[in-house]
Amino acid sequence: MAERRMFAKTIIDSDSFLDMPLSTQALYFHLSMRADDDGFINNPKKIMRMIGASQNEMELLMVKKFLISFENGVVVIKHWKIHNYIRNDRYKPTIYAGEKALLEEKANGVYQLSTKCLPVGIPNDNQMDTQVRLGKDRLGEVSMEGQNENPGKKKNQKHKHGEYQNVLLTDDEIIKLQDYLGADYDDMIQEFSEGIAMRDYKYKSHYLAIRKWYKNRKVINSPLQQKKSPQLTRKEKSMNILKEFVMEGANE
Repeated sequence: MAERRMFAKTIIDSDSFLDMPLSTQALYFHLSMRADDDGFINNPKKIMRMIGASQNEMELLMVKKFLISFENGVVVIKHWKIHNYIRNDRYKPTIYAGEKALLEEKANGVYQLSTKCLPVGIPNDNQMDTQVRLGKDRLGEVSMEGQNENPGKKKNQKHKHGEYQNVLLTDDEIIKLQDYLGADYDDMIQEFSEGIAMRDYKYKSHYLAIRKWYKNRKVINSPLQQKKSPQLTRKEKSMNILKEFVMEGANE
């Protein structure tokens, strides 16, 4: 396997890539540097631990269509053939031939899940291919019972996120929250997950709850409010905001 890897500016200079938090971009670079000559990585969780990346960052790379994941935990860099060209005399084929057989290579070199391998009703690369995992533990479970479901219903399907897998969000909501929260995206998801686990709070929309919680936290953390309020830890402030929001919802 080659020791050097290249990155195409057409990919890493795109708005879709640069809009992601720097920590998510860093995870992408680390995964790419350790991929085999076909772009496959068999130890993404180890790499995440090495650099302190979270599961949400891995999921964001999938939602943003930079990674494709397989049932056994192996992932592949979607734009690998655009980034790298390896001479035949140096090329070493991936040992993950079975996973590679599940992929098709588009004319521009981009990987996509083979339409022959997808269950009926699952969208292909032209829609949301990286949001479909051939398994259960990334962006939700692909239900074989839903082969005849309305496509609009699948688009609005909520998946579990956060440390305690209790934050329910659609893929569109994930993208909107990432744009809205920016660098605070991962912290907010984790704090929200912890708040639900501790208090067993109920919400009609976790997406709207997170947005309002974040907005309230920004108000409380403003310089003017800091002068009026006693000094609290970040977790105490977050839990107080969550409690106030829940009380508001109970009175609606």
